[in-house]
Amino acid sequence: MKNKPLPPTYFFVCLLLTTGLHFIWPIKQIMPSPYKYLGIILIIIGSWLNYRADQIFKNKQTTVKPYEKSTALIREGPFKFSRHPMYLGMALILLGVAFLLGSVTALIGPIIFIILMKIIFIPVEEKMMEQTFGQEYLDYKNRVRRWL
Repeated sequence: MKNKPLPPTYFFVCLLLTTGLHFIWPIKQIMPSPYKYLGIILIIIGSWLNYRADQIFKNKQTTVKPYEKSTALIREGPFKFSRHPMYLGMALILLGVAFLLGSVTALIGPIIFIILMKIIFIPVEEKMMEQTFGQEYLDYKNRVRRWL
């Protein structure tokens, strides 16, 4: 499993897809000014979520990689309201870029990213967390939503 692409790879591919489709095939502008500038706020929030969650992983000295066993169950910071704040952050950045671009096709990248995380990474991570932390993780899972 070490050669499998990690979530940031999917993020960057989806970012390229978002911008590429917008410039190659901009179906329709749906986000007029000044509303498209809400994208900047989404990008800032998404970047903060990723930065903060990464800091917490480092402070707890546990892995951020989905296929490696965690040594700590994190429930602080953004993990209080999202079990996967880094995926949420990346999705918000992609959505923010899509808002800034404003076309229908720019929304394809964020949608694909969310679907890929939900199918490829989240089930594996949550299963590993259940095996590692048992009832403690199940209680956390019942209290905190997956995305928001």
